[in-house]
Amino acid sequence: MAFLAAIKAIENARISKNDVDLIIVATTTPDNTFPSTASLVQKKLCVNAVSFDVQAVCAGFIFALSIAKSMMTDGVYQNCLVIGADSMSKLLDWKDRSTSVLFGDGAGAVLLQKFNNFENNYNDWGLLSNVIHSDGKYYNLLKTNGGVSSNQKTGVIEMVGKEVFKHAVEKLSTSLEEALILSDKKINEIDWLVPHQANQRIILAVADRMNIDISKVISTVKDHGNTSAASIPLALDKAMSSKKILNGNLIGIHAIGGGLSWGASIIRIGQPKFL
Repeated sequence: MAFLAAIKAIENARISKNDVDLIIVATTTPDNTFPSTASLVQKKLCVNAVSFDVQAVCAGFIFALSIAKSMMTDGVYQNCLVIGADSMSKLLDWKDRSTSVLFGDGAGAVLLQKFNNFENNYNDWGLLSNVIHSDGKYYNLLKTNGGVSSNQKTGVIEMVGKEVFKHAVEKLSTSLEEALILSDKKINEIDWLVPHQANQRIILAVADRMNIDISKVISTVKDHGNTSAASIPLALDKAMSSKKILNGNLIGIHAIGGGLSWGASIIRIGQPKFL
Protein backbone atom coordinates (compact mmCIF):
# COMPACT_ATOMS: atom_id res chain seq x y z
CA MET A 1 0.00 0.00 0.00
CA ALA A 2 2.78 2.43 0.91
CA PHE A 3 4.61 1.73 -2.35
CA LEU A 4 1.53 2.33 -4.49
CA ALA A 5 0.80 5.57 -2.64
CA ALA A 6 4.42 6.66 -3.18
CA ILE A 7 4.20 6.02 -6.92
CA LYS A 8 1.03 8.11 -7.16
CA ALA A 9 2.57 10.99 -5.18
CA ILE A 10 5.68 11.03 -7.39
CA GLU A 11 3.53 11.09 -10.54
CA ASN A 12 1.36 13.91 -9.19
CA ALA A 13 4.47 15.94 -8.27
CA ARG A 14 5.75 15.57 -11.85
CA ILE A 15 9.25 14.52 -10.86
CA SER A 16 11.39 11.46 -11.49
CA LYS A 17 11.44 8.83 -8.75
CA ASN A 18 15.25 9.18 -8.84
CA ASP A 19 14.88 12.70 -7.43
CA VAL A 20 13.53 11.30 -4.14
CA ASP A 21 16.28 11.45 -1.52
CA LEU A 22 14.32 10.98 1.72
CA ILE A 23 11.49 8.57 2.61
CA ILE A 24 9.64 8.70 5.93
CA VAL A 25 6.85 6.22 6.59
CA ALA A 26 4.47 6.72 9.50
CA THR A 27 3.15 3.30 10.49
CA THR A 28 2.11 1.26 13.50
CA THR A 29 1.74 -1.96 11.51
CA PRO A 30 5.05 -2.64 9.71
CA ASP A 31 5.47 -5.75 7.58
CA ASN A 32 8.33 -6.78 9.85
CA THR A 33 9.45 -5.69 13.31
CA PHE A 34 12.58 -4.65 11.44
CA PRO A 35 13.82 -3.41 8.98
CA SER A 36 11.66 -0.36 8.47
CA THR A 37 8.75 -0.27 6.07
CA ALA A 38 10.40 2.79 4.51
CA SER A 39 13.41 0.70 3.53
CA LEU A 40 11.08 -1.74 1.78
CA VAL A 41 9.45 1.14 -0.11
CA GLN A 42 12.94 2.35 -1.07
CA LYS A 43 13.79 -1.14 -2.34
CA LYS A 44 10.64 -1.31 -4.46
CA LEU A 45 11.22 2.19 -5.86
CA CYS A 46 14.90 1.40 -6.59
CA VAL A 47 16.05 4.85 -5.41
CA ASN A 48 18.96 6.16 -3.36
CA ALA A 49 17.18 7.72 -0.38
CA VAL A 50 17.55 7.84 3.38
CA SER A 51 14.60 5.83 4.68
CA PHE A 52 13.08 5.24 8.12
CA ASP A 53 9.79 4.78 9.97
CA VAL A 54 8.00 6.95 12.54
CA GLN A 55 5.56 5.50 15.07
CA ALA A 56 3.04 7.88 16.61
CA VAL A 57 -0.06 5.85 15.70
CA CYS A 58 -2.85 8.06 14.31
CA ALA A 59 -0.72 11.20 14.75
CA GLY A 60 2.14 9.61 12.80
CA PHE A 61 1.57 11.56 9.58
CA ILE A 62 1.76 14.91 11.43
CA PHE A 63 4.92 13.79 13.25
CA ALA A 64 6.49 12.59 9.98
CA LEU A 65 5.77 15.94 8.31
CA SER A 66 7.40 17.78 11.19
CA ILE A 67 10.52 15.59 11.03
CA ALA A 68 10.69 15.92 7.25
CA LYS A 69 10.52 19.71 7.38
CA SER A 70 13.30 19.85 9.99
CA MET A 71 15.57 17.52 8.02
CA MET A 72 14.96 19.36 4.76
CA THR A 73 15.46 22.78 6.33
CA ASP A 74 18.70 21.80 8.07
CA GLY A 75 20.06 19.25 5.59
CA VAL A 76 20.71 18.50 1.95
CA TYR A 77 17.44 16.75 1.17
CA GLN A 78 15.41 18.13 -1.74
CA ASN A 79 12.52 15.71 -2.28
CA CYS A 80 10.94 13.79 0.58
CA LEU A 81 8.18 11.22 0.41
CA VAL A 82 6.05 11.31 3.56
CA ILE A 83 3.83 8.27 3.70
CA GLY A 84 1.14 7.22 6.15
CA ALA A 85 0.40 3.49 5.91
CA ASP A 86 -1.44 1.26 8.35
CA SER A 87 -3.18 -2.10 8.32
CA MET A 88 -5.27 -1.64 11.43
CA SER A 89 -7.43 -4.70 10.74
CA LYS A 90 -4.48 -6.80 11.92
CA LEU A 91 -4.79 -5.26 15.41
CA LEU A 92 -8.50 -5.82 15.98
CA ASP A 93 -10.42 -8.11 18.28
CA TRP A 94 -13.43 -8.74 16.06
CA LYS A 95 -15.56 -9.57 19.09
CA ASP A 96 -14.97 -6.07 20.50
CA ARG A 97 -17.54 -3.92 18.74
CA SER A 98 -16.23 -0.75 20.40
CA THR A 99 -13.09 -0.94 18.21
CA SER A 100 -13.59 -3.44 15.38
CA VAL A 101 -16.18 -1.30 13.57
CA LEU A 102 -13.97 1.79 13.59
CA PHE A 103 -10.69 0.91 11.92
CA GLY A 104 -9.55 0.20 8.37
CA ASP A 105 -6.48 -0.32 6.18
CA GLY A 106 -4.92 2.17 3.79
CA ALA A 107 -1.97 4.28 2.71
CA GLY A 108 -1.46 7.79 1.40
CA ALA A 109 1.57 9.89 0.52
CA VAL A 110 2.70 13.42 -0.17
CA LEU A 111 5.91 14.70 -1.70
CA LEU A 112 7.68 17.64 -0.06
CA GLN A 113 10.05 19.70 -2.22
CA LYS A 114 12.63 22.19 -1.02
CA PHE A 115 12.79 25.60 -2.65
CA ASN A 116 14.76 28.76 -1.91
CA ASN A 117 12.14 31.07 -0.41
CA PHE A 118 14.09 34.25 -0.97
CA GLU A 119 14.84 33.74 -4.65
CA ASN A 120 11.47 32.26 -5.64
CA ASN A 121 9.12 34.16 -3.32
CA TYR A 122 7.65 30.94 -1.88
CA ASN A 123 7.37 32.30 1.66
CA ASP A 124 3.62 31.63 1.92
CA TRP A 125 3.75 28.17 0.35
CA GLY A 126 4.27 24.69 1.67
CA LEU A 127 4.45 23.72 5.33
CA LEU A 128 3.88 27.01 7.11
CA SER A 129 3.75 25.59 10.65
CA ASN A 130 3.86 22.34 12.58
CA VAL A 131 3.09 21.59 16.22
CA ILE A 132 3.39 18.18 17.85
CA HIS A 133 2.73 17.02 21.43
CA SER A 134 2.68 13.87 23.51
CA ASP A 135 1.67 13.01 27.07
CA GLY A 136 2.50 9.56 28.41
CA LYS A 137 0.21 9.79 31.40
CA TYR A 138 -2.60 8.89 29.01
CA TYR A 139 -0.69 5.83 27.77
CA ASN A 140 -3.42 3.36 28.75
CA LEU A 141 -6.33 5.17 27.08
CA LEU A 142 -5.52 3.79 23.65
CA LYS A 143 -3.06 0.93 23.24
CA THR A 144 -2.56 -2.69 22.24
CA ASN A 145 -2.29 -5.44 24.84
CA GLY A 146 0.84 -6.90 23.27
CA GLY A 147 4.33 -6.11 22.06
CA VAL A 148 7.67 -7.66 21.17
CA SER A 149 9.28 -7.00 24.55
CA SER A 150 6.24 -7.56 26.76
CA ASN A 151 4.79 -10.83 25.48
CA GLN A 152 6.11 -11.41 21.93
CA LYS A 153 2.60 -10.87 20.56
CA THR A 154 1.14 -8.18 18.31
CA GLY A 155 -1.83 -7.71 20.63
CA VAL A 156 -5.18 -6.11 19.87
CA ILE A 157 -6.45 -2.57 20.31
CA GLU A 158 -7.91 -1.56 23.67
CA MET A 159 -9.54 1.86 23.99
CA VAL A 160 -11.29 3.87 26.69
CA GLY A 161 -13.66 5.46 24.20
CA LYS A 162 -15.25 8.24 26.26
CA GLU A 163 -11.91 9.52 27.53
CA VAL A 164 -10.32 9.37 24.09
CA PHE A 165 -13.24 11.36 22.65
CA LYS A 166 -12.87 14.06 25.29
CA HIS A 167 -9.12 14.41 24.75
CA ALA A 168 -9.49 14.26 20.97
CA VAL A 169 -11.86 17.23 20.75
CA GLU A 170 -9.79 19.35 23.13
CA LYS A 171 -6.33 18.51 21.77
CA LEU A 172 -7.24 18.62 18.10
CA SER A 173 -8.73 22.07 18.61
CA THR A 174 -5.89 23.54 20.66
CA SER A 175 -3.15 22.17 18.40
CA LEU A 176 -4.84 23.69 15.35
CA GLU A 177 -5.06 27.01 17.18
CA GLU A 178 -1.33 26.79 17.95
CA ALA A 179 -0.49 26.05 14.33
CA LEU A 180 -2.60 28.99 13.15
CA ILE A 181 -0.77 31.35 15.51
CA LEU A 182 2.64 30.08 14.35
CA SER A 183 1.70 30.58 10.70
CA ASP A 184 0.13 34.00 11.37
CA LYS A 185 -3.19 32.82 9.95
CA LYS A 186 -6.79 33.02 11.14
CA ILE A 187 -9.31 30.20 11.11
CA ASN A 188 -11.45 32.06 8.54
CA GLU A 189 -8.47 32.06 6.14
CA ILE A 190 -8.47 28.27 6.00
CA ASP A 191 -9.94 26.99 2.73
CA TRP A 192 -10.21 23.42 3.98
CA LEU A 193 -9.73 21.50 7.20
CA VAL A 194 -8.53 17.93 6.65
CA PRO A 195 -8.76 16.21 10.05
CA HIS A 196 -7.69 12.78 11.15
CA GLN A 197 -10.60 10.54 10.18
CA ALA A 198 -11.22 8.99 13.60
CA ASN A 199 -15.02 9.20 13.62
CA GLN A 200 -17.64 11.64 12.44
CA ARG A 201 -18.68 12.69 15.96
CA ILE A 202 -15.17 13.95 16.71
CA ILE A 203 -14.95 15.73 13.35
CA LEU A 204 -18.27 17.52 13.95
CA ALA A 205 -17.41 18.42 17.56
CA VAL A 206 -14.07 19.96 16.57
CA ALA A 207 -15.63 21.92 13.71
CA ASP A 208 -18.24 23.29 16.12
CA ARG A 209 -15.63 24.21 18.74
CA MET A 210 -13.39 25.91 16.15
CA ASN A 211 -16.37 27.70 14.60
CA ILE A 212 -15.52 26.46 11.13
CA ASP A 213 -18.27 25.76 8.61
CA ILE A 214 -18.71 22.01 8.20
CA SER A 215 -18.82 22.53 4.42
CA LYS A 216 -15.10 23.38 4.63
CA VAL A 217 -14.24 20.14 6.47
CA ILE A 218 -13.15 17.08 4.49
CA SER A 219 -14.71 13.89 5.84
CA THR A 220 -13.97 10.49 4.30
CA VAL A 221 -14.29 8.31 7.40
CA LYS A 222 -17.40 6.65 5.94
CA ASP A 223 -15.30 5.43 3.01
CA HIS A 224 -12.33 3.84 4.77
CA GLY A 225 -12.79 4.11 8.54
CA ASN A 226 -9.96 5.10 10.85
CA THR A 227 -6.81 4.15 8.95
CA SER A 228 -4.51 5.69 11.59
CA ALA A 229 -1.51 7.45 9.98
CA ALA A 230 -3.03 6.98 6.52
CA SER A 231 -6.30 8.78 7.20
CA ILE A 232 -5.20 12.37 6.50
CA PRO A 233 -3.36 11.66 3.23
CA LEU A 234 -6.25 9.43 2.08
CA ALA A 235 -8.72 12.26 2.75
CA LEU A 236 -6.37 14.73 1.08
CA ASP A 237 -6.12 12.54 -2.02
CA LYS A 238 -9.88 12.18 -2.34
CA ALA A 239 -10.43 15.92 -1.89
CA MET A 240 -7.81 16.78 -4.51
CA SER A 241 -8.97 14.12 -6.96
CA SER A 242 -12.53 15.46 -6.74
CA LYS A 243 -11.26 19.02 -7.34
CA LYS A 244 -12.36 20.29 -3.94
CA ILE A 245 -8.86 21.16 -2.78
CA LEU A 246 -7.03 23.14 -5.47
CA ASN A 247 -3.44 24.20 -5.96
CA GLY A 248 -2.79 27.21 -3.73
CA ASN A 249 -5.47 26.44 -1.15
CA LEU A 250 -4.65 26.95 2.52
CA ILE A 251 -5.43 23.84 4.52
CA GLY A 252 -5.24 22.79 8.14
CA ILE A 253 -4.58 19.21 9.20
CA HIS A 254 -4.58 17.71 12.69
CA ALA A 255 -4.54 14.30 14.32
CA ILE A 256 -4.43 12.51 17.67
CA GLY A 257 -3.37 8.97 18.48
CA GLY A 258 -2.13 6.66 21.19
CA GLY A 259 0.51 7.92 23.54
CA LEU A 260 -1.35 10.22 23.66
CA SER A 261 0.30 11.96 20.70
CA TRP A 262 -1.22 14.81 18.73
CA GLY A 263 -0.43 17.75 16.49
CA ALA A 264 -1.42 20.03 13.62
CA SER A 265 -0.03 21.70 10.51
CA ILE A 266 -0.97 24.63 8.32
CA ILE A 267 -0.11 24.10 4.66
CA ARG A 268 -0.34 26.12 1.47
CA ILE A 269 -0.76 23.17 -0.82
CA GLY A 270 0.72 22.75 -4.29
CA GLN A 271 3.29 24.91 -6.10
CA PRO A 272 3.17 28.44 -7.50
CA LYS A 273 4.59 27.23 -10.83
CA PHE A 274 1.45 25.13 -11.37
CA LEU A 275 -0.96 28.04 -11.02
